[in-house]
Amino acid sequence: MKSNKTYLSLILLGTFIVFSSCIILKQKEKPTLFLIGDSTVKNGKGKGDGSLWGWGSFIANFFDTEKINVENDALGGTSSRTFQTNGLWDAVLAKVKKGDFVMMQFGHNDSSPLDDTARARGTIKGIGLESKDTYNPIKKKQEVVYTYGWYMRKFINDIKAKGATPIVCSSIPRNPVKDDKVVLVNDSYASWAQEVAKAENIDFIPLNQLIKDKYATLSAEQVKTYFTEKDHTHTNEAGAKVNAALVVDGLKSLKSSKLKGYLK
Repeated sequence: MKSNKTYLSLILLGTFIVFSSCIILKQKEKPTLFLIGDSTVKNGKGKGDGSLWGWGSFIANFFDTEKINVENDALGGTSSRTFQTNGLWDAVLAKVKKGDFVMMQFGHNDSSPLDDTARARGTIKGIGLESKDTYNPIKKKQEVVYTYGWYMRKFINDIKAKGATPIVCSSIPRNPVKDDKVVLVNDSYASWAQEVAKAENIDFIPLNQLIKDKYATLSAEQVKTYFTEKDHTHTNEAGAKVNAALVVDGLKSLKSSKLKGYLK
């Protein structure tokens, strides 16, 4: 009798191990949507420090996470340049596999100086092939700095080489309210992001314009509710949730995006 019980226990244990292994294997087989960008995608640790949130903290709510993983690897303060030169992109790229998706949003910090002693994170304006040999006072060495478009193309080419799908979002509008009026100005980086995506024949979400279209229907007081009193670039929770929903709206409007198939 004892041997029968032992035999039965071993069968049950073996079944459990096989079942668990299948679950783990299935989990690993799921594609992943990686998000990369600046603080407007993920502010701080993505936990609402200072009541500030990026839209990437809420985008997973729109996806069927039984079928796809969503990983927010954005980092505040980064530009398309420093996300690469500081090793952040290498760490993300190492995890990207065939069938994954990488959604990127850069621009806010690219307009910074190329070689200031605070950040040294700026990129050359435009999407051309220009470069500049620059002394980086943060790293205390020479660095060849390229255009915003050059760095964006590198992201895109690296993703394609992995058999994954790149998606470009234009950056969210900043300072949308001035003198108690909704002020929606053109953003060069939003235009450059679109031009790069078009040239590389990849999906583009005009997030900048989608948000401006939303704000245009609201009063200045209503738009203010999406930001904290002292910050008009980084959204609060309400603003980040609106932006996440608009990213999804933009995704739904894409003609042949496979990522749409993973939405709830």
